[in-house]
Amino acid sequence: MRERYYSKVILFGEYSMIFDSTALMVPLKQFSAQWRFASSLSAQGVAASNASLQRFADYLSTLDIKDLFDLQRFNRDLQYNLFLDSNVPSGYGLGSSGTLVAAVYDAYAKEKTNDYLKLKEIFGKMESYFHGSSSGIDPLQCYLGKPFKITPKNVEILKDEFLNKDIRICLIDTKIKSNTKPLVNHFKQQRENLDFLNRFQKEYVPYVKKCLNALIWSDKEVFFNSLKRITKGQLKFLRPMITDNTLDLFTADYDFNFGVKISGSGGGGYVLGFTDDVDKTSDLLKDFEVIWL
Repeated sequence: MRERYYSKVILFGEYSMIFDSTALMVPLKQFSAQWRFASSLSAQGVAASNASLQRFADYLSTLDIKDLFDLQRFNRDLQYNLFLDSNVPSGYGLGSSGTLVAAVYDAYAKEKTNDYLKLKEIFGKMESYFHGSSSGIDPLQCYLGKPFKITPKNVEILKDEFLNKDIRICLIDTKIKSNTKPLVNHFKQQRENLDFLNRFQKEYVPYVKKCLNALIWSDKEVFFNSLKRITKGQLKFLRPMITDNTLDLFTADYDFNFGVKISGSGGGGYVLGFTDDVDKTSDLLKDFEVIWL
């Protein structure tokens, strides 16, 4: 069993992967969760976590995959004040539910699989408790703790240092908590419109693939040119996911390589920033709290 379960960032593919496109995930080790037992439930946060885990255990008992887990041991540990000690901010798209799902699977699965796509399917069923539906890739990232590129048919683990040092990535705090479920439901309703569906697939999805591959291949020119198209695409297709207090970052023109996109489902949490000039970017974002990856 792992000592810690790290938070995650979806660099690319948060909505386009619904169309069986590619996604790129990296761990964010500034935030994590770990199992602990408390001497009592009176300590701050312990009772809430323990109760939340109990509800999740009850939910697992209703699933068709319930026999994968030792739920008897899980419930017994909960009676002994088991809780998940986490500093992963909730509603920020960093995998607060993903770390929980990964931790429960790691600790209580009777037999673990190394089939990543099968794991993704299992995690999707587990995490649906929190979001109504789930692709399963957030818990997969939190479970593996490694950067990876995922397609409908393959999970490719990448080297920890795969990112080009000439392209720096930051998280820009919107100071707003996001609610994933209604945003995802809104997008699913939109895609039922055939015109929206066709335009999204033609005008947005291809640039996600270009941006993702250019980042992996360290092609800075293609990366920033494609990122501009993604930013414009998010303004066009995903406007409800962009917070008003970061809208200027999406609409402004810059005299240096800098671009932004939503992180996770959007609607709050963090916005992702990409640049090759940290000094200019830090000055631009001086009014925001920023975490550099």
